Amino acid sequence: MSQALHTPPSPPVRPVPVEDDLPALAARYGLTVSGARPSPAEYLRQLWARRHFILAFSRAKLTAQYSQAKLGQLWQVATPLLNAAVYFFIFGLLLGARRGIPHEIYVPFLVTGVFVFTFTQSSVLAGVRAISGNLGLVRALHFPRAALPVSFALQQLQQLLFSMVVLVAVVVAFGSPPALSWLLVVPALGLQFVFNTGLALVFARLGSRTPDLAQLMPFVLRTWMYASGVMFSIRAMLEGKDVPGWLADVLQWNPAAVYMDLVRFALIDGYGSSYLPPHVWAFAVGWALLAGVIGFVYFWKAEETYGRG
Repeated sequence: MSQALHTPPSPPVRPVPVEDDLPALAARYGLTVSGARPSPAEYLRQLWARRHFILAFSRAKLTAQYSQAKLGQLWQVATPLLNAAVYFFIFGLLLGARRGIPHEIYVPFLVTGVFVFTFTQSSVLAGVRAISGNLGLVRALHFPRAALPVSFALQQLQQLLFSMVVLVAVVVAFGSPPALSWLLVVPALGLQFVFNTGLALVFARLGSRTPDLAQLMPFVLRTWMYASGVMFSIRAMLEGKDVPGWLADVLQWNPAAVYMDLVRFALIDGYGSSYLPPHVWAFAVGWALLAGVIGFVYFWKAEETYGRG
């Protein structure tokens, strides 16, 4: 009895801190990190599963865009038309930018360029604000964040389709009746949509960290517009001028010019293949794939960071 009473006590067992065992505990009960980045294939599957949300969100944004204006949705068409009228007065009449383009097709040439370039321009500007302008939604709900820039690019596509009614009327009024070549507009705009979506994804990530980018992009896009032949024919303007060959190729093969040329070629009767650069469809597909893949991967890599900090 006395021997048992005088046995020295065992050293106390130190409990393992709960924090040290959290990964094992989470794995045991099937828990995962909130907002963890899935694999690219899983990310695509999640985006597809939310396709109805993406479409509904783009429609809601399109409806709300001009809800405070008295003319409402008419501004979707009036804005690019007014821009085209200003460009026609300044570049077509005062500066003679229609050189090399027959007089009867310059107006549809200009209107088509304005409408098609505005599609890309608006997609990029909307993409810059896709995350930074919707932080409440990003922080409140769990969904693949790429749904936002994709939705904004889809919104701009819907807006362009509304505008196409007026564009078709302008083209027909200036002597280009409906033809089978008009069907080429579908793949051209489809490829441009993929390209625009890729750009929107890239600038959505950049804009999420640098909100001031939204103030800079209008200047960048305006420079791009002037270099893309919206108001003039690049081929006609470069003809007879001492410019490096590589510069001429860059201007003609830049994606904005490629997609404008394809839609012009499809719709305008007098805008033949002689105005197009070589391998124009190959460049259209290449730009779409390049921007789409790079944009998706670049945006996906930062999925865990959106809405934090």
